[in-house]
Amino acid sequence: MHMQTTRRQIIGLGGWLLLSFIVSAIGAAASVQAKSFYGQLAQPAWAPPGWVFGPVWTVLYVLMAVAAWLVWRSGGFLQNRLALGFFLAQLVFNALWSWLFFGWRLGGWAFVDILALLVSLAITLVLFWRVRRAAGVLLIPYLAWVTFAAVLNFVVWQMNPQVLG
Repeated sequence: MHMQTTRRQIIGLGGWLLLSFIVSAIGAAASVQAKSFYGQLAQPAWAPPGWVFGPVWTVLYVLMAVAAWLVWRSGGFLQNRLALGFFLAQLVFNALWSWLFFGWRLGGWAFVDILALLVSLAITLVLFWRVRRAAGVLLIPYLAWVTFAAVLNFVVWQMNPQVLG
């Protein structure tokens, strides 16, 4: 019996990791030319260099997956459908942002999307915290990064209206 439970937990963690990295891949597909495009944009002095984004997002996707797994293992999807539903919603906004900003170069719509991501992520964090405090804590770096990214999105959009109109 214990072996089945352990196997289920490992498969569950693998599933949440897979889902998070599928979302990452969807965003990455829109970001193929992101490095050169981002480098050509007027940016504020405090904007990080392009190479920072990949490692940061890799860590954040792992933290997201582990957080979702902790909630999932605390009663399953049905018991935690609201929290995990918000988690899935924020993943959609997450994947869409790269397409809006890099793929379609719609800075304003990307900003609207990232605000929706922030709201859904904040709700997810609170709901995760209520189920399992560690799951909420794991989302704090993600919330901080998305907050920073929202400000950066807005400023870069404003500085580049001809490109990100």
